[in-house]
Amino acid sequence: QVQFVESGGGLVQPGGSLRLSCAASRNMFGSVMGWYRQAPGKQRELVADITNGGSARYADSVKDRFTISRDNAKNTVYLQMNNLKPEDTGVYYCNLKFVARDYWGQGTQVTVSS
Repeated sequence: QVQFVESGGGLVQPGGSLRLSCAASRNMFGSVMGWYRQAPGKQRELVADITNGGSARYADSVKDRFTISRDNAKNTVYLQMNNLKPEDTGVYYCNLKFVARDYWGQGTQVTVSS
């Protein structure tokens, strides 16, 4: 089992920035860590993820605005979110994929509103 400590969500105005962090309780070499989000009435979607080796992928809607990074020594993944838009609002979930299994954090709310 894996536990996560997520932090960094909150309320921000359009154009603002937030940084999410997620620390996993275990080191899983070869895992992929990332962030998904779910807006009200919509399905959960991938925002960005990153491999142990640092290869990252992003949803088209966040490219050039969000940056994902990872500290393997701390089992932690970060998501730097810049130029936030109202459509970025939702619950952001930390995700870890390892040996065909998904592990999820409890989620942190991000609200972009003036």
